[in-house]
Amino acid sequence: MYSAGHTYTNLSRLFLRLFIGLMFYLVALRQILYVHEIAPQFAGFLSLGPTDSIVLIAVLELLCATFIMLGLFMRVALVPSIVIMGYAEYLVFSPNVASSVFAFTPGYPVMFLGVFLFLLLAGPGKISVDYLIAVNIERNRDEDEVLDNV
Repeated sequence: MYSAGHTYTNLSRLFLRLFIGLMFYLVALRQILYVHEIAPQFAGFLSLGPTDSIVLIAVLELLCATFIMLGLFMRVALVPSIVIMGYAEYLVFSPNVASSVFAFTPGYPVMFLGVFLFLLLAGPGKISVDYLIAVNIERNRDEDEVLDNV
């Protein structure tokens, strides 16, 4: 019973990673496809022009979504994702910015933030590239200890 619970926990984290990564990926693709419609309403980010800012944010979202889905450096990839969604939530509720900047309905950035924070705390699980790397490093460390003892 104990191992079954852990299996379901890892499967659920995999499902959540794949689902939220795919959703984040689709948001980025939508921004790239409609960059010329979004740019006139966007003030810019990090002292860049509107179009460059949107492309930069979309590329970051694509990279982070890929890392999240793979479970590769996931916790590192979640930090920019959280910042981007925090900024998107600010823009959605900002009185001087048009409400369709990211084509978000109020509440969607908060949903992404909640899932990202959960994944940040819970980790990628055993069905991830991070876990495979950790197991490989541990196995190599154990082999080195055995060789040192001989």
